[in-house]
Amino acid sequence: MSSHPLGDLIAHEIRERGGWMRFERFMELALYAPGLGYYSGGRRVLGHRPQDGSDFVTAPELTPLFGETLAHQLVQTLEATGTDEIWEFGAGTGALAVQLLGELGDRIKRYTIVDLSGSLRNRQHQAIVKAHPQMAHKVIWADSLPDEITGVIIGNEVLDAIPVHLLTWTGKAWLERGVALSPDPETANRFIWADRPAPEGVRPPTEHIDDVYLPGTVTETHGQAEAFVATLAQRMTRGAAFFIDYGFPEAEYYLPQRTGGTLMCHHAHTADPDPLAMVGDKDITTHVNFTGIALAGQEAGWEVLGYTSQGRFLTNCGLAEALASTGQASTAAELKSRAAMQMLVAEHEMGELFKVIGFVKGPWFDAIGFSQGDRTHTL
Repeated sequence: MSSHPLGDLIAHEIRERGGWMRFERFMELALYAPGLGYYSGGRRVLGHRPQDGSDFVTAPELTPLFGETLAHQLVQTLEATGTDEIWEFGAGTGALAVQLLGELGDRIKRYTIVDLSGSLRNRQHQAIVKAHPQMAHKVIWADSLPDEITGVIIGNEVLDAIPVHLLTWTGKAWLERGVALSPDPETANRFIWADRPAPEGVRPPTEHIDDVYLPGTVTETHGQAEAFVATLAQRMTRGAAFFIDYGFPEAEYYLPQRTGGTLMCHHAHTADPDPLAMVGDKDITTHVNFTGIALAGQEAGWEVLGYTSQGRFLTNCGLAEALASTGQASTAAELKSRAAMQMLVAEHEMGELFKVIGFVKGPWFDAIGFSQGDRTHTL
């Protein structure tokens, strides 16, 4: 039920559209409607505990070892591509920017943050000025993409928050799942699911025949995320890009056994599968189809540098050595750092679910993050 200006806005648009809205548009408004969406409305969303008003934690908030280790890959990449600028998309609290600025120092002349959240932008600026006042002049913020990008792009947990299409299989045909309003006048602004025939040719991008899917199967397609990656590739004149997120190759993403899809919501460090409730007050995400991302980048002019798990990538980049170099005297501090490191790399934590894909425009090079355990062949 809508009890929120955002809900009223969405309900009005559903009526304007004749009573039905694609889920892709619903997700876009729920997350990014100016001044009202989950990311654009000023909610504090990142942190360690529900008590601090946060809904989830990302790797840079977990430990500075994440950024310190990622920086090893970026140093190599800046040298290999002959560039001196970092572009970070979706910078969150600014924790990763703080970590990278501290490690990269004079190797970069500019650090550009592209973020739709004005409230987070203020928080990012404060964190950077506090940690690196001498570097703050190198950091700029952008509301939109420039016509040309030169440098290294970083996107940590960006692709999972890009709106998706929902599809459901009836046993005979794929329908597009959208959002309508309850016909009950007492709950007139309550959002409900409503399915319509999918446009011609719209189906999961898989070689499975449709008959292997169980009736009622729900899944997602990621046209916006792929278009976003293609745009970055087209506008990059020279450089590289690294995207870190949870997801699978296409063959695994669209396994018939995955009957419920991957869409999930996050609020107060709990997860639920209902994006139609508490609209604007919780995150909505899906896993990433890394095969689609790889193809989108390649078709727009990038080459794939590699693809592997986050655990393998960080290990290749020297995570254990970064921990050893902290020289923490306090046993408690060391134990905390070791626990955080395990969260980053352990298979049952973030290490296997999260993947890293790298691209380059310019001379290809052996990126250290993919030196062992590269899985590009699975894409």
